[in-house]
Amino acid sequence: MSEPSSEPLPKSSNLDDLCEVLSKCKSLGILTGAGLSAGSGIPTYRGVGGHWKTTDPQDVASLKAWNENPGRVWSFFHPRRDQILKASPNDAHLALASLSIPSVRKRLLPSLVDQSKPPLYITQNIDGLCRRSIEETLRQTGAEEMDEDDKKAAQERHLEMHGNVNRTICTQCKCIKWTEETPLAPIFAEANLPLGEGQDINIPVESLPRCGGPTWSGSNRYGRCGGLLRPGAVWFGEVPENQGEIIRLLTKVDVLLVIGTSSLVQPASSYAGTVKKNGGHVALFNLGPSQGDDTADFVVYGPCEETIPKTLVRLGELNDQKNA
Repeated sequence: MSEPSSEPLPKSSNLDDLCEVLSKCKSLGILTGAGLSAGSGIPTYRGVGGHWKTTDPQDVASLKAWNENPGRVWSFFHPRRDQILKASPNDAHLALASLSIPSVRKRLLPSLVDQSKPPLYITQNIDGLCRRSIEETLRQTGAEEMDEDDKKAAQERHLEMHGNVNRTICTQCKCIKWTEETPLAPIFAEANLPLGEGQDINIPVESLPRCGGPTWSGSNRYGRCGGLLRPGAVWFGEVPENQGEIIRLLTKVDVLLVIGTSSLVQPASSYAGTVKKNGGHVALFNLGPSQGDDTADFVVYGPCEETIPKTLVRLGELNDQKNA
């Protein structure tokens, strides 16, 4: 993680007041959206230049769209997937991932009831950069700092509620596989294929990604059955993943950081209300004003890759001063 900028934060809530609440928090929750990955070069959905500004999500990210034209769905998701594979976690991802390290938690969040567990980390992002930043942090942290139980806790407390485009799901045998291979089907390597923002493209179903890969030769075995593969993202109208676990764990959260999301999509848009109803505090981190600002306890404006590291650096400074 690079050093945070020395430039002041954009006008927003008092950072020291937020840090005081974080220092006293007993159970921290983090909810992230597409704005977290904007600094990694991945476009958002509803922000300036966002995908849903020019494309109806029902045309490319719904079961209805899939049933009508799976080629059109893949023509939207495959180039997004390639873009994601080339991206790297930014400083905001890495700063949040650092909370997986016990010594960092102890310094920044000394009042946590259970120091053995990282914060609850919920992401709406399908790019996997939160996951990759945690894995990178775990790899770089020595055995003297973290044991296998610590690493397992860090992974279990990270929940991708909208899935991940590095997964594929077979619509026939239901096998789920993780892969960074690209292209997923030879047709996506054709230079003249008009991939883009949900164009009304017609790709033969037999040319789309299939279970067993392009070399499938008639097997009907699980994981190699030849069935049509779909992207491993949760579509509009589908139930987000891990909902029962998320709701159960949110009841214990007394401070929720909502980072890089417009707070428009259910059920994630209700999470802040759940924490507030239980007497907790909510802090929003966004590039600029967004829905939910009026009901939040703290609002921090600016690029997440700047504001998140700066907040955690300041939190550490204030805690060190208290313990001096």
